[in-house]
Amino acid sequence: MSVSSPRPSTAPAPHGQTAGRPTAARCPGRPYRDGHTVTGYAATGAEAAAGRPVVVLAGGLSYERDISLRSGRRIVAALHAAGCEATLLDPDDTLLARLDADRPAAVLIALHGAAGEDGALRGVLELAGVPYVGASAAASRISWDKPTAKALCRAAGIGTADWVALPDTTFRELGAAAVLDRIVERIGLPLMLKPAQGGSALGAIRVADAEDLPAAMVGCFAYASTVLIERYIDGIEVAVTVIDDGDGPRALPAVEIAPNDGVFDYAARYTQGMTTYHTPARLDATTTERLMAAAVRAHETLALRDLSRVDIIVAPDGTPVFLEVNVSPGLTDTSLMPMSVAAASLDLGALTARMLRDAARRSQQVSTVD
Repeated sequence: MSVSSPRPSTAPAPHGQTAGRPTAARCPGRPYRDGHTVTGYAATGAEAAAGRPVVVLAGGLSYERDISLRSGRRIVAALHAAGCEATLLDPDDTLLARLDADRPAAVLIALHGAAGEDGALRGVLELAGVPYVGASAAASRISWDKPTAKALCRAAGIGTADWVALPDTTFRELGAAAVLDRIVERIGLPLMLKPAQGGSALGAIRVADAEDLPAAMVGCFAYASTVLIERYIDGIEVAVTVIDDGDGPRALPAVEIAPNDGVFDYAARYTQGMTTYHTPARLDATTTERLMAAAVRAHETLALRDLSRVDIIVAPDGTPVFLEVNVSPGLTDTSLMPMSVAAASLDLGALTARMLRDAARRSQQVSTVD
């Protein structure tokens, strides 16, 4: 399947938009523990999903607010179609009180950027005893920081490009010219620059000429206080969705990303006609197998759960090279994870409902142990 990229999207949208609240039937469940009655915040998977609605969190204050709202609306519609009652909430100072009052079975975090991926919100949900889908707060904090995630993956034997993480303080203290000259000397050109934290390729830029490097650094520092500078690999970029299906993590069909100008930046992601996607990726069986194995290994190395999207470059020699991981992947009509889900002949709403049931069950198991 090949599709073109979506219509232009402006980002970020101003805060203050109120998300809608669709209604539907409650989530159908399946029994995990026969004859077991539970009291407290979370019931068993079946009781939680069948007895209370679920909440999708979307919006927030990050640069990726617009994309997050689109993801939230899409997944609420998919849950509705799967027979689940789902409420879309845009987090604000009433969120915790609302969750206490509504007592949802579980929460799906469709927030992108820091709000949904740096672990802070997840830590608050854990403190409040609210079950949620996805990586723990601790694992999210690690994955959110690209240099840390790359270092762990490299230590686990997963291919990575040479890189250096440069904070703005070091950039100033050691002198821009001296630092950048050494980077060009040791890593070489072209280079790929991106904020050390963040998503949607905001601030990402390819640099082919050393004279363009200082300005590119300044642009990246507008999005984060640390810039990741890595060797640019002219290969095939792919996104691999990894899900936990009860028997451990498994990779769904990879999405091949073919931007017109060779760089999958924000414009290429969200401007119609700038990128073509192929699902499954046009790779031979051996390369595909290596790619899937690398994605699953990254998911396991970073201690992720439920779902993740692992971004990889396939080098000219077929080696999978880890780029980054996303613990809250986009769920819009043209996002990469839904493409993988469709290619695997899975229903996005049913898959998400199962993850929500699993989150409710997981929370109950933890509370039982406690």
